[in-house]
Amino acid sequence: MDLKGSLSSLKQEGCLYADAKTNTPLTWKGNLTTHQEDPSPANPFLPDLNRLEDNRPPNGSFAPRTLPGDRPPLRERQDETSQMPCSESRTCFWSDFLRTHLHPRSIVTIYQYNHDGDSSRLETFGQGEKLLQEGTYLEELEDRLHFYVEECDYLQGFQVLCDLHNGFSGVGAKVTELLQDEYAGKGVLTWGLTPVLNTAIPQRNFYRLMNTVLAMVRLSSHSSLFCPLSLYGSLGLRPAPPITLPYVHYEAALDYHTSAILATALDTVTVPYRLQTSAISMSHLAEALNFSGRKVAAAVAAVPFPVAQEQSLPDALCNQQPAMPWSPLSSCGEQRESHCFAQSVVLRGISKEHQVSNSPPGTEPKSVLHMCETGQEVLARYLYTVSPRTLSTSHLLRGPCKLLAPYPQFFSPLLNKHGFLLEKPSSASAAVESIPVFGALQSLAILRKTLGSFYEELRQVDVRRWASFFSVGVEMDDFEEALEQLRTLSHCYKESGGSAADSEDETD
Repeated sequence: MDLKGSLSSLKQEGCLYADAKTNTPLTWKGNLTTHQEDPSPANPFLPDLNRLEDNRPPNGSFAPRTLPGDRPPLRERQDETSQMPCSESRTCFWSDFLRTHLHPRSIVTIYQYNHDGDSSRLETFGQGEKLLQEGTYLEELEDRLHFYVEECDYLQGFQVLCDLHNGFSGVGAKVTELLQDEYAGKGVLTWGLTPVLNTAIPQRNFYRLMNTVLAMVRLSSHSSLFCPLSLYGSLGLRPAPPITLPYVHYEAALDYHTSAILATALDTVTVPYRLQTSAISMSHLAEALNFSGRKVAAAVAAVPFPVAQEQSLPDALCNQQPAMPWSPLSSCGEQRESHCFAQSVVLRGISKEHQVSNSPPGTEPKSVLHMCETGQEVLARYLYTVSPRTLSTSHLLRGPCKLLAPYPQFFSPLLNKHGFLLEKPSSASAAVESIPVFGALQSLAILRKTLGSFYEELRQVDVRRWASFFSVGVEMDDFEEALEQLRTLSHCYKESGGSAADSEDETD
């Protein structure tokens, strides 16, 4: 679901099937007036990708299409797509760097609001909530959900991705409420996204924080697990600067860059319930993290995981001790000293021959990790060593994260084309085609401070100054109740045997 204009050069009905509307013969005999709007210019990457998929040469001359069983080898197709440039100056919407063709029933366009301009903006939680309280969009959403559910052979649950900073926070809250009511017993994992925003307007900062608070309370209530995702250091009224990644030189103001990083992390941490060989379902993963009412989780990832081409996993992990190699992706601040109650960890991109120590026989092991007989044992032992009081589940995959176009090439020259570390910068500027990734979903004690800080910030200001926020949908009493629910949620992350200051804070 998105606002008008978001599809840019893409068709509302997609391109997988013929458009019945345009193929319908006209039966009107009278005068006919046609109003035609020029299509939006497409990012140069998109036509090139279409030509490659259709096996058409750039000049448009005839060439026979390959049959599904006769597609070019994967290596050849990866080489071609990795060389396609995606114009960063032309990426305004997600549709400008979309690789997947969408099914006609995948898209719901909201026409009442605009992305830009001073009016008709979807700015508040209440506006988004009201959209799905009206029959039109609710019926359309239910109809499309039923269509896909009926086509599912094995429905684990639903993943919901929505903005936290604007009115889509309210849309997401109503969607998760609908899923909880209609599909009880199915998992609902919700990811709340906040881009790096270039705004110094106080009203928008307050709106962003109030939307975030309402969304966190409602989304966590209606979901099996809720995880915020952002490259901001924090999400308060004065957000901390975006995080730095050692081997990624990204521009925080470009959604094209930040979405690639977050998508890589999301693709990694959701592996446990997407593997055909895994016995873990979406609900099982959520239950492993949300016990004791802790329904908000944090994401961390090393993009890429720092390991050399011929380095063994024990050597790579020993180089990272005592600190974990990953960066926070949920705007929770520094996590190194925070207790982790439970975590689901995924490491991908380590080949079988490098998962255990490759020291010659008879050599004294450098560490306990070098004594392990399998890669899974190495990873489990490492997690126990650095977090002995944490309930950890782990997955080790040989396959890396593949980076086909239009993935941005924003990596350090210290990486080779497979994402492994080099001793010195490469002289040749080869595109990075894949990377090893280390990611995790965690239930962290620091979330108590994060959620509590939202409560304190909004308690210190008179939110009635922003009367326009409460003009649609959300009443002042609803907001006060949400603040108290947020405070209650934050107390779920209190460590047993907390300090006296913690106990005093409980009674404030």
